[in-house]
Amino acid sequence: MGRFICDTGGNAVDIEERTLAHLRIVFMNKLRRSESFMFDVDVGDGSGRKSSWVHASVPLQFHFFGSRNPQINRAWIEELMLSAGGPNGFTVTPESAEPTGAVGASS
Repeated sequence: MGRFICDTGGNAVDIEERTLAHLRIVFMNKLRRSESFMFDVDVGDGSGRKSSWVHASVPLQFHFFGSRNPQINRAWIEELMLSAGGPNGFTVTPESAEPTGAVGASS
């Protein structure tokens, strides 16, 4: 389990590390293009959802507790990028099958 922190430690959400690694790539690509977006995520403890406005001026942290880099699924990255660009905000979708095989994690 990893942790996504938006702005302050009080705005932290625990997210499975494989998912978090994919989110990190999507966030990095969106912000590199100067594209802000709304990110909606289940809190995980059954208390609902959090929405965070993601902008280059908002400090973000992706805290990975494990030492292994997960394999990256390019097809899932593409689906997540489409979701992040949608009108309803970015919501994590279930992982799709990788048609050409997984690739090593990239920084």
